[in-house]
Amino acid sequence: MGEAQRYALDICRHYAARSEEVCALTRDAKAVDRHFIEAGVPLEHAPLRNYPDFFSSMILGRLLRRESPKEPIVVHVHRYRDALTAIAARHFAKRPDTRIVVTRHGGGRPPVNWLRRFIYRQVDAHIFLSDDARRHFLSAWPHGRYPFDTARLHVEHTSRNLSGEPSPMPDKGPFTAMWHGSIRPGKGLMTLLEAMAKLRDTRMRLKIVGIGEPDYLDSLRARAISLGVMERIDWIRRADDPAAIIGQCHFGVLPAEDPDDVCIPNIEYMAAGRAQIATFNGAQREFLTPGVEALEVAPADVDALASAMRRLHDDRELCASLGVAAAAGYAARLSWPRFIARLDRIYRAR
Repeated sequence: MGEAQRYALDICRHYAARSEEVCALTRDAKAVDRHFIEAGVPLEHAPLRNYPDFFSSMILGRLLRRESPKEPIVVHVHRYRDALTAIAARHFAKRPDTRIVVTRHGGGRPPVNWLRRFIYRQVDAHIFLSDDARRHFLSAWPHGRYPFDTARLHVEHTSRNLSGEPSPMPDKGPFTAMWHGSIRPGKGLMTLLEAMAKLRDTRMRLKIVGIGEPDYLDSLRARAISLGVMERIDWIRRADDPAAIIGQCHFGVLPAEDPDDVCIPNIEYMAAGRAQIATFNGAQREFLTPGVEALEVAPADVDALASAMRRLHDDRELCASLGVAAAAGYAARLSWPRFIARLDRIYRAR
């Protein structure tokens, strides 16, 4: 279960709970399917390979044909290659009323070729998770001659379909920091390990949650051993949903070195009511205010990161107050009801 899968599951769970007719089309992967089944979301399976994928288009087209012509149909996909599958299915099913929505979960400049231009034109709504992501997408056409109507582009910061209030702080055990995401270079993990080495006297623990390339993971573990911090780190390879693990921690630490257009982990710490230490070299500035919901550090600055972590360790009131402000900011600007209301308008636009 990656970020895109959790995003799709949250949306399907919401509409299924509202008694809307919902169906998820997956690759028949048990690790993903069981979450949709537990949420009461009907499943269909397709290969969902790289394009062209005519077999998946025929399966989706069959699903579209069985729907009532009086009911609006929305196909929400999470990769442009799957948008092509949906475009072909719409044609095969002779259902031109089908609305195709794409959420772009990554950032940077998109590929630009004749096939991609065709896909971009045919998609009815493009959703970006930040203003930065939208700006980088449009940068592929520096002269402004876009092959699509820019009114179809929407910025919708992600949210989480969570129940209840933010989880309370742990009342026992060591003071614990947490990092989660896709483990790869550019995420600031080497810097984080070196900062932990400067905090030996605090006995602070760290949870690193995520998966990545085995060689890079091995290099991180080797560095942790050489720095003498391995015994203070919990390595959690897979987590279907990081929210439960965030509840076991006191704050999040996300010292990314590469600019990030998405920043979903930052938002998940806000939803949980947790302080965080972050670099503000991407979309973080769109929903976090340094000194209010988070502490800001410069990328690759070991001393600054260690100092910020020590500050939260030594000043528990500050750590708690940043978490309270983060939860309030999430509720005011990023809450699930606000997100789903905007998504509803995108789905139902004609």
